[in-house]
Amino acid sequence: MVETIDPHQTAFVAIDLQVRIVGRETAPHTGADVVRQCMRLAEAFREKGGHVVIVQAERPGEETQPPGSELVSEMAPQAGDLLITKHTWGAFHDTGLHEQLRRRGVTTLALAGIATNFGVESTARAADEHGYRLLLVEDAMAGLDAGDHAFAITRIFPVLGTVCSTDELLAALG
Repeated sequence: MVETIDPHQTAFVAIDLQVRIVGRETAPHTGADVVRQCMRLAEAFREKGGHVVIVQAERPGEETQPPGSELVSEMAPQAGDLLITKHTWGAFHDTGLHEQLRRRGVTTLALAGIATNFGVESTARAADEHGYRLLLVEDAMAGLDAGDHAFAITRIFPVLGTVCSTDELLAALG
């Protein structure tokens, strides 16, 4: 269960929703399902005055990124959103994300995206080390394998924060 959250101190973070990643076979949720849930969350956060962070992966040292590296159109950043480009699995390393969140007064992060046990988990671990309260939105993320997703959701994430659903998080936004 998610307690009521202050949207002004909370950021919704959508990780790696790029065409080539969303198009992969994922489980237990499809990439399209993850995008739909992330769209619902991003819209609600914007409407309530919360923060939206869109994270995209870029391969380091490559002048040209692989085809499909662009964000899916539904998750293109809007005015006021923060766009972070990462070069490692997690969204914090050498991106300035922590500093930008602190400047905005953010203390809580709601994490979602693909893949659960790669970019999302790496970002969650770093966020925990930075002292953020974490909400991990199970039905707004997917792994490349259902077992890997389940392990992160049941074994890793409960130690780091609160695992919840999109609907639970939306209700907590008020």
